[in-house]
Amino acid sequence: MTSKKYEIKYLETFILQFSGILYYIVHNLENKIAADNLYNEVIELIEKRSENPESYEVFKVIKNTKYYKINVKNYIIFYVVKNHIMEIRRIYYNKRNLDNLL
Repeated sequence: MTSKKYEIKYLETFILQFSGILYYIVHNLENKIAADNLYNEVIELIEKRSENPESYEVFKVIKNTKYYKINVKNYIIFYVVKNHIMEIRRIYYNKRNLDNLL
């Protein structure tokens, strides 16, 4: 059985948040290796999830939009699926109160 990957679309909010996280790790924590590892793991898990993104539990429904999540180390990535497109919307530190952030 061959699976068809969904197209992945990174929204600007995700790109800005993820860039900020990586910048902080490299410049404030002075750990480029940790930033590289996080980047690689995030991309790898998103790619893997794109094979069947709707087969996972829905995190929350907001205005008829189903939000799904991917846990990566200390972060949670949120995405939605629209017409065979997996929209990567946000990334947050997992210790934050997530109820009001989406």
